[in-house]
This record gives sequence, C-alpha cells and structure tokens, in this order.
Amino acid sequence: MLSHHAALVYVMVMISAADGDMTDAELGTIGEIVNFLPVFHDYDPDMLPQTAGACADMMDADDGLERTLSVIRASLPPRLRETAYALACDVAASDGEAHQEVIRLLELIRHRLDIDRLTAAAIERGARARFVRPETET
Repeated sequence: MLSHHAALVYVMVMISAADGDMTDAELGTIGEIVNFLPVFHDYDPDMLPQTAGACADMMDADDGLERTLSVIRASLPPRLRETAYALACDVAASDGEAHQEVIRLLELIRHRLDIDRLTAAAIERGARARFVRPETET
C-alpha cells in the first residue's frame, strides 16, 4: 500500500504519461496541485520526483497498469476517490489536448475507483472549465 499522497501522485503521473509525452503544462499542474491543495498539506513536495519515479517503475512491469490501478484503489480511502479522479482530469485538461490514450485511462480510473458516470461528467466538465484558454484574435 501507498500513502494517500503517493496514490494521488500516481494517478496524476499515469495520466500525464498516458500519451507518451509528459508536457511542461502537465508537470506544472502536478507541481501546483501538490504545492497548493489542502489534501497535500502534510506531503513533502521534495518527494514528488521520487514518488513519480516509483510510479513509472511500477507501470513498467508486465502487469504495470493493472497493478498500479489496484494499488491506487487500495491506498485511497473512499472519500478521496473523487479527488483522485478530479486531479487526473485536471492534469489531462492542463495541456489542452485529449488524446485517446488519456480518455481511455480516465475511463479505467473511473471504473476502478467506482466513480459513477454523472459524478465523473461533472468532474470532467469542471476540469474543462478551469483549463479553458481564451481564443486569440488573428
């Protein structure tokens, strides 16, 4: 089992890496989340690279995706499962693109964490609203 902090970081790292490209926007969002959200108030941000590396190592195993999702679920109390999904959606929305791999992983996370479809839709819409970019005039 992981700490709930590590489980939340794992969710964000998985989403960021899902399309094979961890963008600066995604990494910046993860750093901001860890530094500012109350759920991380007793987490040492200096541990973020180590935690992200441990997630990458777990994901590299033969059964990495299933194992990582199982560990995340086991490590998160039910009250933090919606939070985990919301953080995943924020990271996914932060670079402005929704790759098919990211959408599929969000669906797997939603199912694994027992997030109902209506709640997931609300969380997803909130993430899109937070990360909308103004249209630039040409």
